[in-house]
Amino acid sequence: MSIRNFIGGAAGCLFLWLAHLPAGQEPTKVIYDEKDVPPYTLPEALVAGGGKRVTTAEEWITVRRPEVLELFSSQVYGRVPRADVKTEFLPGRTDRSALGGAAVRKEITIRFTRGALSHAISLLLYLPAGAKKPVPVFLGLNFAGNHTISSDPGISVTKSWVPTDVESGVMDHAATPLSRGVASSSWPVARILERGYGLATIYYGDIDPDFDDGFKNGIHPLFYAAAQIKPAPDQWGSIAAWAWGLSRAMDYLETDPDVDASRAAVLGHSRLGKTALWAGATDPRFALVISNNSGCGGAALSKRIFGETVGIINDQFPHWFCGNFKKYSNNEPALPVDQHLLIALIAPRSVYVASAEQDGWADPKGEYLSAFHAGSVYKLFGKTVLTSESMPTVNRPVIRQDVGYHVRSGEHALSRYDWERYLDFADYHFRGLKAP
Repeated sequence: MSIRNFIGGAAGCLFLWLAHLPAGQEPTKVIYDEKDVPPYTLPEALVAGGGKRVTTAEEWITVRRPEVLELFSSQVYGRVPRADVKTEFLPGRTDRSALGGAAVRKEITIRFTRGALSHAISLLLYLPAGAKKPVPVFLGLNFAGNHTISSDPGISVTKSWVPTDVESGVMDHAATPLSRGVASSSWPVARILERGYGLATIYYGDIDPDFDDGFKNGIHPLFYAAAQIKPAPDQWGSIAAWAWGLSRAMDYLETDPDVDASRAAVLGHSRLGKTALWAGATDPRFALVISNNSGCGGAALSKRIFGETVGIINDQFPHWFCGNFKKYSNNEPALPVDQHLLIALIAPRSVYVASAEQDGWADPKGEYLSAFHAGSVYKLFGKTVLTSESMPTVNRPVIRQDVGYHVRSGEHALSRYDWERYLDFADYHFRGLKAP
């Protein structure tokens, strides 16, 4: 499997799903036409479990939000088990004249230990050179190793498992220097620095390799109870583990004097967009949360059953969510939550959802509607929200408010256009600058 297919666009994800169907099994019809979307009812954001209507921000925080968070934790992403795991930050190489003098580059190892077990992840941090005060930062996971986001020869090549892709310089699941910069089109490092922001990233496979082996690798074994060999049905799958890793990166950023951790934005694309949303929902330190083409299990409404569905995603990626989520495969009406409530968990912090016009697999309209319906919670806090159920015009971003959105032309990707909008959104919220 190549890195390109592993990251996956809409066509690639559909191909992988079809390829994994058991012999003789007919695929479920994938809905790509609005007229085929079945009737559905969304769970009420502002009605608590006992039927009490929530009318204030305080009632959301103390009554309804804990209910919603518990449902997502136990039924969708899984709880992080309690365990006495020690965390250490081990400084690595620092270059204060990286990228031709434009950047400070730092590498930090974050090591976790519990008894005789240990696990480590590598954080790469770029900061604008010459900054006179701590800078705001974007934090996101990458798909194939820190060294792939830039051709900078000073970045250490990952030693973690990576999907084999000879064309991209990965042989027998081991990365080589030939894969430097292969994902640079998704990470415009120079532009981010030019606009006054830092960039922090971790290879998501450092936290938990993205293949189903029964959770024998990655961070999970450090949290097992005695004689436990896999997570319980309500315990974390890979997405929750990746989100946990983002929070551990945030732990480090709070210690770095060159970073303004009070102005940290967490973002992700595709499966890592799902991860960014869950990290934002569970960790209030992220001041701004960005979902790029996150689709099913991310920003898109599950009950629309448009494009990728709960059944398809659980079949193709059984390790992403907790075991209980499989109860809702081809049974979306029974889900006690939907993704507008995931976005609502982020309130009152700023959130931005982005779609791609040709990414039907991720259901752009479903992504937009989640952001729209989350607005009822944001309004309790006096925040500005999306005001129409109708999607905005392609390439006409909605930025100057607390719930932002755009749908751009093109396919499933994290593009330069997307980044420019996220930088504009951060300028508006972090610096009070006028956005387009």
